[in-house]
Amino acid sequence: MEWLSFLLFAVVFVFLLSGYPVAFALGGTALIFSLTGIITGSFDTVFLEALPNRLYGIMINQILIAVPLFVFMGVMLERSKIADDLLNTMARLFGPLRGGIAISVTLVGLLLAASTGIVGATVVTMGLLSLPTMLKRGYDPEISSGLICASGTLGQIIPPSIVLVLLGEVLSSAYQQAQLAMGNFSPDTLSVGDLFVGALFPGILLVGFYLIYVALVAWLKPLSMPAIPKQAYEDSVHIIEDVAVSLLPPIILIVAVLGSIIAGLATPTEAAAIGAVGAMLLAAIKKQLTPSNLREVVYSTTRITSMVFMIFIAASLFSLVFRGFGGDELVHRLLSSLPGGVFTAVFVVMLVMFLLGFVLDFIEITFVVVPIVAPVLFKMDVDPVWLGIMIAINLQTSFLTPPFGFALFYLRGVAPPEISTAQIYKGVVPFIMIQLLVMAMLAYWPAIATWLPLQTS
Repeated sequence: MEWLSFLLFAVVFVFLLSGYPVAFALGGTALIFSLTGIITGSFDTVFLEALPNRLYGIMINQILIAVPLFVFMGVMLERSKIADDLLNTMARLFGPLRGGIAISVTLVGLLLAASTGIVGATVVTMGLLSLPTMLKRGYDPEISSGLICASGTLGQIIPPSIVLVLLGEVLSSAYQQAQLAMGNFSPDTLSVGDLFVGALFPGILLVGFYLIYVALVAWLKPLSMPAIPKQAYEDSVHIIEDVAVSLLPPIILIVAVLGSIIAGLATPTEAAAIGAVGAMLLAAIKKQLTPSNLREVVYSTTRITSMVFMIFIAASLFSLVFRGFGGDELVHRLLSSLPGGVFTAVFVVMLVMFLLGFVLDFIEITFVVVPIVAPVLFKMDVDPVWLGIMIAINLQTSFLTPPFGFALFYLRGVAPPEISTAQIYKGVVPFIMIQLLVMAMLAYWPAIATWLPLQTS
């Protein structure tokens, strides 16, 4: 009856495409298939009996407390208008250079990714603030829209990333499951902190390639990214002081959060608490910590966190039913029998996730697909940190890929009328190529992701 596991996956996929709420699509379909299997004698109820233990494990998992804390931190920083100050001051600093505003957008995208980690908010904010300015200053619409989409999705890979927190929890469970299945009853562990540290070099490498691309285009096509006359930004003689005032608070917060994790002074959950308090202090300094803003931030945090955990619970039920029909064994045989061994297996998994990213959100892929394929790859001796970073960059790439990339929809919703959808699609193509290049480099040199975690462990 293993074919029922694939039928289960196909039915869930149809429900997800129909727009039905993710958590109820996963949980409801799994229950229907399990009840049908019990009636026909093809499903063992012992798998459902394991569900309470799964749910209890989610409830007492301290790492998952980092999710609402990081979400709160990101939403609070978004409300504190830190992006406005960063974009204005960075544009004044780099504007006189050819391609200067594009450099500013990239660097601000990096800073926002390392402080908020919320992709949709970052793309929308930079689209509202930067795109009209870039068009007014004569920037090419395709390059401008593509750069904003790409920079806005850096929150997928730059820690502290919600994607890495969720991936870390799912991969940790899959890693232990794979080791126990291979007879290792003292399994090694994988932490969210390992993924945070492992993502630093790939994230910086990605930003570096973005900047190189901007510099090359500015050199080869000067009219597409013209320099801004200095007079346009000389409204203050204290530009260095203004840049320091805008940059120092978020940089201090980033160092406090990531530095405490890398130095081993705090767990990701404790660092998330530091970030949440720090975000409130920054909002207070900018006089944005009003009762109405705080109420909206708490509401947004509760809504996002509830959605994530409802999907997590439903995905646990789905994975149990999938295993009950022998789906994990079927996937293991399929991947193990592929010619080319580990390379082909990883390539196929990455390709499937990339294609699913056209139509599914990263949360759905993380909770539904990763628990199915990750144990199989771990049994084939794939490094867990490397696999996590590859998946994160893959999901980030799917955010940019036409026609269904979520970042494209975010920007389309706030872009001026003169920007066409076709221009947005064309603009992201070079950045998709850059991300695929970084994935290829990671595949060839896994140490890009694995070296730093080994040094800090």
